[in-house]
Amino acid sequence: MTAMSKRRRGVAGFGVFTLAMLALFIGLGVWQLQRRVEKHALIAALTERLAVAPGALPSPAQWSALTPARDEFRRVSFTATYQHLPDAMVYSSGSAVREDISGPGTWAFLPARLASGETVVVNAGFVQNLMQERSQQDRAVAPLITGQPVMLTGYLRFPEKAGVLTPAENLARRLWFTRDHLAMAHTLGWGEVAPFYIDLEQPVPVSGIPKPGPLEVHLKDDHMQYAITWFALAGAVLIAFGAWLRAQRRA
Repeated sequence: MTAMSKRRRGVAGFGVFTLAMLALFIGLGVWQLQRRVEKHALIAALTERLAVAPGALPSPAQWSALTPARDEFRRVSFTATYQHLPDAMVYSSGSAVREDISGPGTWAFLPARLASGETVVVNAGFVQNLMQERSQQDRAVAPLITGQPVMLTGYLRFPEKAGVLTPAENLARRLWFTRDHLAMAHTLGWGEVAPFYIDLEQPVPVSGIPKPGPLEVHLKDDHMQYAITWFALAGAVLIAFGAWLRAQRRA
């Protein structure tokens, strides 16, 4: 094989590699722009749901048809009675939807029974300082359990799934690290519960603990920055190929 043939094969090989990298980086940039459009649509939808006056809690017959895409953050009002059952706590270092919350601390989850007999799990609010004794956490939620029906206003939320690095729950302290109310119900004997839980907005206890409150959407929107990065990498690859090709021609 002549030197010219080797050079042509080298140019062709590097050219194919460059095209592949361009396709990859440009594709990732376009994907980030699409994600940005989707994120803006999601933010608009969630902001609209949070601003709407609370409606009635969906009936149990409708529960199986509820989905996070369509129903997450719907405001609802309903009457329920907190049950005399073990509560659960979920570790938190802050909140993406509550500006008034900073960690460390825990969210207080406990079951509430509807007049129709079904059970809905309620995130009754934030308990500051995870390092408090378990008995102190129990005292924080104990005043809520009066045996009397209470009018509750809050937001429909759906369970989270634990990630690969998520710590396992601490059953001795009834402490979870994901908001998986279905797992809590199964472990703590709450019985069959609704497929969603309620992030409580009102009422606020006299003591302020647990601390419920209104939600606000604060989703990260870095997609334009990521898109610019990918497009810049595509440009850098193209410039590098051009410089290399010129050097080859002069050689």
